[in-house]
Amino acid sequence: MTIALLWHGDREARNNADILETSRLEPTAEALRAVGFEAVPAVYHDDFAGEVKEQLFGVDGVLVWVNPTEKGGNRTRLDAMLREVAEAGVFVSAHPDTILKLGTKEVLFMTKEMSWGGDVSLYRTRAELQKRLPERLAAGEIRVLKQHRGDNGNGVWKVQKHPENPAQVRVRHAFRGSVEQDILWDDFLAQCEPYFAGAGRIIDQAYQERLSEGMVRCYLSQDRVVGFGHQAINALLEVPPGPRLYHSPDAPEFQNLKQKMENEWLGQLCELLELPKNALPIIWDIDLLLGPKDSSGADTYVLCEINVSSVYPFPDSALEPLARTLSRVQFAS
Repeated sequence: MTIALLWHGDREARNNADILETSRLEPTAEALRAVGFEAVPAVYHDDFAGEVKEQLFGVDGVLVWVNPTEKGGNRTRLDAMLREVAEAGVFVSAHPDTILKLGTKEVLFMTKEMSWGGDVSLYRTRAELQKRLPERLAAGEIRVLKQHRGDNGNGVWKVQKHPENPAQVRVRHAFRGSVEQDILWDDFLAQCEPYFAGAGRIIDQAYQERLSEGMVRCYLSQDRVVGFGHQAINALLEVPPGPRLYHSPDAPEFQNLKQKMENEWLGQLCELLELPKNALPIIWDIDLLLGPKDSSGADTYVLCEINVSSVYPFPDSALEPLARTLSRVQFAS
């Protein structure tokens, strides 16, 4: 069985015969070879999408690592190509339809009734945002707005009322290099306008007071936890970022979370999104913020986002389970 590892690159990268051996995906390729697969590189760019499509018609499966907004682009052409390849019988992970269900910020709203959910609203138009958000800010709430699709903090805003000027709001963009600023409410609305383009929308989530304690990333291979990452994040705070510390799925401090994820949340998530477990990606992750401690003093968790389209790096502990998961896939004959 031949598995293509697909990532974004230019013509030079695609023409480099040994690109896989020098790429960050080489450990993944080694893990696949260990269970009997042949791993081959498939460098993608819209400029030669047809060429890549012909290559993928000749493999049994493809694992995709493409940032949805790579260098200001989008996945429109890539997703169309992957759907065509999948319809021809090639196994694709993550399939574009799975990404649309799991990998947008709307999943926060869809799963808000789960115990990882909470106070989440959805604005489909600028008029909804203009009407409903000021009421929340006036009550003293701090909100986090997230555009429907985006990465690296782009389109994620911490918003609160201005302490003195009701015509302004105090905001901080999570995009790298941004700083807290006071801005006229009308000007902030104008900045949010592009997020509603097409089928766009904005998700409004309560700010988590324990943000300074970091974020826990739960790595999964389909419906099994394969590792954890813990990082002090600074996107919405005036603090420097900390390193991401990786842990195996057996790390004692995460066992309660592992049990919660595998035995409760994943089943609820698949049911709510009408997504069979075998459609879950071969490798993906769920980012969780720390919520208020419960009555026993234990941590609770709040969903931050789900990443399915370009999940790397991940802990070494995920490599063997990733390969074993793929070995259980029923490939087209």
